[in-house]
Amino acid sequence: MTNPPTSWPRAAARRLGALWPFKLVGITAGMTLFFVAYFWVLQHPLRAPTIMPFTTVDRWVPFQPFTLPLYLSLWVYVSLAPGLIADRRELASYAGAALALGLAGLGLFLAWPTAVPASGQTWAPDSAFAFLKNIDATGNACPSLHVAFAVFTALELARRLRELGAGLALALANWLWCAGILYSTLATRQHVALDVAAGAALGAIAGVMHQRQLVRTL
Repeated sequence: MTNPPTSWPRAAARRLGALWPFKLVGITAGMTLFFVAYFWVLQHPLRAPTIMPFTTVDRWVPFQPFTLPLYLSLWVYVSLAPGLIADRRELASYAGAALALGLAGLGLFLAWPTAVPASGQTWAPDSAFAFLKNIDATGNACPSLHVAFAVFTALELARRLRELGAGLALALANWLWCAGILYSTLATRQHVALDVAAGAALGAIAGVMHQRQLVRTL
């Protein structure tokens, strides 16, 4: 008599628990190093940043401050895909792909500094938006690495959900979350549409290349 198949929540829980010390240290260290490098590049442009233009798409999307939590949710979202990896080689491969994506974006920022145009919005000094603007300074605009990592994560997470047999609802939720993050970059005026398009292309390239690498090596 064969055992019943394991439900996907149990399989997901096992994956989340596998290699957790490596994941905890790796994700924390990776985010920390990324932000150190990101803000160094932001504060040391090699030339005056190019101001990215507003397009018709940007005029369609109004400023919507309620989307800020969705914008910030990226840092939870990006942890899900590596969290669902249970194989050491695959985890190392994922880390390498994420590193390559980050270095590509930072290299583009160094070669071509960009910034978003002034939005004309004002915020109370103690507001979350004022804090975000003071830190991020609306530089390192194109391609949007916020968008690039969202798209990269969507592709990686889609693979893990298929492997778990998690079903259509979660597959759609994954892509809706990604789309929401992309929309929030416009609605919070952190980026313009051209930044989003370039970031989505960069993230898709990194994600597809990594998927192909996994097929060849695992």
